[in-house]
Amino acid sequence: MKILVVLPRFPYPLEKGDKLRAYHQIVQLAKRNEVYLFAVSHQRVSDEHRAALEPYCKEIRIVNPPRWVSYKNVLRNYLCTKSLQLGYWDSQRARRACKQFISQVDPDVIYSQMVRTMPLVARADYPKVMDFQDALSLNTERRMEQSKGFWRHVLHFEFKMLRSAEYKAMRIFDRLTIISEADRDAIPHRQSDNIRVVPNGVDLDYFSSQRSVVSGQLADEDSAHSQPTDLVFCGNMQYEPNIDAARFLVNEIMPLVWERRPETTLTLAGATPKKAVRELAGDRVTVTGTVPDIRPYYLAAKVFVAPMRIGSGLQNKLLEAMAMGTPCVTTPLAGDTLGAEDGKHLLIGTTAQQLADALLALLADTTRRTTMASEAHSFVQQNYTWDNIGNQLESILHESANRHL
Repeated sequence: MKILVVLPRFPYPLEKGDKLRAYHQIVQLAKRNEVYLFAVSHQRVSDEHRAALEPYCKEIRIVNPPRWVSYKNVLRNYLCTKSLQLGYWDSQRARRACKQFISQVDPDVIYSQMVRTMPLVARADYPKVMDFQDALSLNTERRMEQSKGFWRHVLHFEFKMLRSAEYKAMRIFDRLTIISEADRDAIPHRQSDNIRVVPNGVDLDYFSSQRSVVSGQLADEDSAHSQPTDLVFCGNMQYEPNIDAARFLVNEIMPLVWERRPETTLTLAGATPKKAVRELAGDRVTVTGTVPDIRPYYLAAKVFVAPMRIGSGLQNKLLEAMAMGTPCVTTPLAGDTLGAEDGKHLLIGTTAQQLADALLALLADTTRRTTMASEAHSFVQQNYTWDNIGNQLESILHESANRHL
């Protein structure tokens, strides 16, 4: 099967959830299919990053719209009562390039990621499948509820426009996929039951629970192994839900932990932290900035904590930590999406006090940490392998392609 994948970002490096999802899906689809990649990128894609996809793609086409065009289209969409995100990733240059590439490839099916790509493929007369990834409207609504003033107005506008775009996708695409049942249920459309859940997976060879094996794969100069920490939280620290979680953790949860265990240390590890995250650093809090390999930080921690309050989708960071055998504490927003069992695979709390109590309970009990780590690894191994997920996605793409025969 000839598959044309259309993405709003080039899927490498893997520092964002949508890139990680797209990259691993392409790797899986390339095992039995010809994959062609079209990506919009607002920054130059290096030869090194391009080379990471070339073994899996018959051809790669990248379009680089100027930033000023994207900002102009955001303003245009606001004035035309359309989604700002769709405007940012849309341009005449991208539409022309995508149309030409579709004609050249003549695919059996087009697979596009997120409603952001909808303007590029909406008019293509080919079988089409779109991956919502997560419910962007829900993500925006949750961020709106945490905002005030001008940004609350902007996010309320974007929430309504994204919801409209999600409904429009129901009419345009043959099949639709999404990352979790919770995200599917957050799109209140009469046809939402037809959206197929395709979760993310974990590379269990890379994120291995065999710590001696992983340590042997890492560079000697990586000093994280000799700098153990009690707690770690990681993620892209430019992403608002992660920023909110980091501030919630340091400002509200950790003071409750420190009351009873003042020596507890915390590491915030993740790419390009904004000022609001950098300012959280202190004697007991380390902010790393961008790191070449996140695995040492999972290995160094006694407990991984992800106190997510806003956002949507499935938290890859939780899957990675669980796969590596690091016991986890999180909120219902992140934990419920996994389908993991509270108290067995991880601990879930809603309030700062509940989360602090969960952290203290694990820090005080080595046996419980070990048991939970083992249960979590088994859970991920049974439910979140990329091989199974790739087969599931391939079947959906086949359905779409065969529908037009």
